[in-house]
Amino acid sequence: THHLDSLRGVKSRPAPVKTASPGLPSYGAAPNFAGISHWLNTPGGKPLTIKGLHGKVVLIDFWTYSCINCLRTIPHLQAWYAAYHKDGFDIVGVHTPEFAFEHDLSNVEGAVHRLGVTWPVALDNGYDTWNAWSNQYWPADYLVDKSGVVRKYTFGEGDYGSTEKDIRALLGVAGPMTVVTNRTPTEVQTPETYLGPYRVDPARYVGTKPVFEKKATYTLARSIPQDDISFGGVWTLSGQSANPGRGATLGLHFHAKDVYMVLGGHGRVRVTIDGKRSPTVKVDADKLYTLFTSPATRDAQLRLVFTPGVRAYSFTFG
Repeated sequence: THHLDSLRGVKSRPAPVKTASPGLPSYGAAPNFAGISHWLNTPGGKPLTIKGLHGKVVLIDFWTYSCINCLRTIPHLQAWYAAYHKDGFDIVGVHTPEFAFEHDLSNVEGAVHRLGVTWPVALDNGYDTWNAWSNQYWPADYLVDKSGVVRKYTFGEGDYGSTEKDIRALLGVAGPMTVVTNRTPTEVQTPETYLGPYRVDPARYVGTKPVFEKKATYTLARSIPQDDISFGGVWTLSGQSANPGRGATLGLHFHAKDVYMVLGGHGRVRVTIDGKRSPTVKVDADKLYTLFTSPATRDAQLRLVFTPGVRAYSFTFG
């Protein structure tokens, strides 16, 4: 499973968006939705089917709510839904979770409301629909025509203009295109960084060697090379998360404009960039938090101080 453009789950630099060849070829009948535990934003929570959507142009959007790559696509989806829903265009968001908290119905409901997602959302907690589509990426979008045939696919961010033109072509509509700023990063940046043992990359940790599945005391490295990370104080690295104890600190040498962190539990995270204090982050829900944002790319040392009760999952960048 990969997160584009940061290739979540794969330690490599961003890959280019992959797009079907022009001319809207046919990729066969769209698989039906499978193993969906709940439907959001449908009348009475009733399930949808591909057959029931025949006659409409449908964008199947695989996403998960703590993924920054997915979140950056939402304004474009909102604009298309507002512009073309009246013409027979629908979106079905297939929410396939990565982290354990993303399986929780109330968490997804809260995120859908908070993010302004008004189209139907299918909770694919068992990956049954993901597997039926042979999908591998968040975000991934599949454009289905009125006959239920897949005509285009895009993996990752950025191909918004081409996708909108193809939506319009399948609908047979004209007029002005939507205008939404494309915030897909184009510069090389620090790769996504996991903190729990389940996808940790030990080669990128400096200072005390990580200890898994039990409490340990760490010494923060004096010098942290670019893209590397270091723990200080007491931590328990278990499963998908790193759980802070007494005096817990975390250092990261990042190269990016924006620094995000998937956090859960309850507590506070004090943020320092190159020795200068930034606003403290209050953690009160399991979601993606913004730690730092800048108009220009920064190469800087990030220091975080945690209160016990917070769970830290991963860093992502923009």
